[in-house]
Amino acid sequence: MSDTQTAQAQNKTKTISFIIPHMGREQMLIDTLSSIAQQDFDSNEVEVIVVSKNKSLSNNIAQVSANFDLSIIHAEESLTISHQRNMGAARANGEYFAFLDADVFLAPNWTSAMLEILEHSPSIKLVSAIQKNSDNAPQLEQLRTYLSNASIDCEVEFLPGRNLCLHHSTFAQSGGFPEHLLTCEDYVFTQRVAALGTLFYSSDSYYVHLGEDKAFWPMAKKEVWRGQSNIASMQGRSIPVSEWPSFIAPPLFTLSALFALFFSLLGIWPLAILGWVMSTSIIMLYSLRLIKISRQRLSSATVLSFYALYFPARTWGTLKGVFATINTAKTD
Repeated sequence: MSDTQTAQAQNKTKTISFIIPHMGREQMLIDTLSSIAQQDFDSNEVEVIVVSKNKSLSNNIAQVSANFDLSIIHAEESLTISHQRNMGAARANGEYFAFLDADVFLAPNWTSAMLEILEHSPSIKLVSAIQKNSDNAPQLEQLRTYLSNASIDCEVEFLPGRNLCLHHSTFAQSGGFPEHLLTCEDYVFTQRVAALGTLFYSSDSYYVHLGEDKAFWPMAKKEVWRGQSNIASMQGRSIPVSEWPSFIAPPLFTLSALFALFFSLLGIWPLAILGWVMSTSIIMLYSLRLIKISRQRLSSATVLSFYALYFPARTWGTLKGVFATINTAKTD
């Protein structure tokens, strides 16, 4: 941590600092700020720091945030989301830090619920609220919510970066977000915090992910982007056993399916069948698990379609990340 961050940590003036990295869609940012304005918490004890890659923001931002202190930092477009979060943390004056994505809507009790957990459970170092569906959510959004809420009101090994709350000293001890990663930064950051204490996923409050996937093709394109830091995120840290399937299953499914297709075209049926059995087994295992988590509220077609796109998209994203790393190494 820098000297500036250390000095600020010793002179806190707010109870909580909301730190929001932002790029692009302004309306969702406005909705996020509106949910902060509607918290059942003293607005005088709240500050919000938006670190935006947009060159400018409209006056609507200031209007919706009239009840609390707002700071806007403009960041270079080349910086990662981790850079943005660390920049916001360096300016924060809160005893607690709340890291939010710029497309979430918080329940009114989010702040009070998260702070109560941290204040009354010293062993818990990082807390997050559960995800809730938006009104009239399509099946794909419901699917994403079920995946996010697979484990509730318990210690977890990882928390997604959409809504995170922790004491400023915990953030300082963690070393901040990993600025070299384009994606997967929340895996690395929350594992750093887990080395200091418990990560807790709580149903005492909730958030709605306004930017959640609602259609399959945009979802697949996002997964290609998200997969680019898969390999890089593994470097320099121990990988929990529970995390290994997320790295292995996508390429194993994709390669097995391509293997099966290739030998089917050649008419070599024993090898083709072997490939089809392997790829079918993987997608069925994941699908049955998700259908069980959803208590059979998701259709089999939705779940199978999701994984049939998710696995190849993640695989392609991982390969893109590897190729980018190789090209960077050649030019250095």
